[in-house]
Amino acid sequence: MENFLEPVQLAPILKNEQSKGRKVVFTNGVFDLLHLGHVTYLQKARQLGDLLVVALNSDASVKRIKGPLKPLLPLAERAEMLLALSCVDYVTFFEDDTPFEVVKILRPDILVKGGDWAVDKIVGGDLVESWGGKVTNIPVVPGRSTTNLIDIVRERYGK
Repeated sequence: MENFLEPVQLAPILKNEQSKGRKVVFTNGVFDLLHLGHVTYLQKARQLGDLLVVALNSDASVKRIKGPLKPLLPLAERAEMLLALSCVDYVTFFEDDTPFEVVKILRPDILVKGGDWAVDKIVGGDLVESWGGKVTNIPVVPGRSTTNLIDIVRERYGK
């Protein structure tokens, strides 16, 4: 996957794009079992700038944060699905529990998370604002989440 890069590989590419006046939008998450809520969110995020970078939690990071049963799909598959969306330009990943170091390395112009995150609680927001960037959130699509999908499958097909 050509546009699935480690943060240190992606940083000079983004810096070059920014030198041409292009705005880099950054978001992060698990993005397991891609659904309408994810797609709508990513499309809206991409509209905020010229390039959209999605940083995925590594499989180990997901397990630490969400428990041993997640992720359902491994990192490489989650990355490939995201890159299949025309609104996503690059995918990277991080091993930590938060994307703080990736934000520091990539220096995006716009940092965005879902509306369930208060802007002042978005990890790395202070960094982005320190170099003149913007931090914002995008409303979530009600009733659309990976947890809801899993609940529907359990309800319809049993445990």
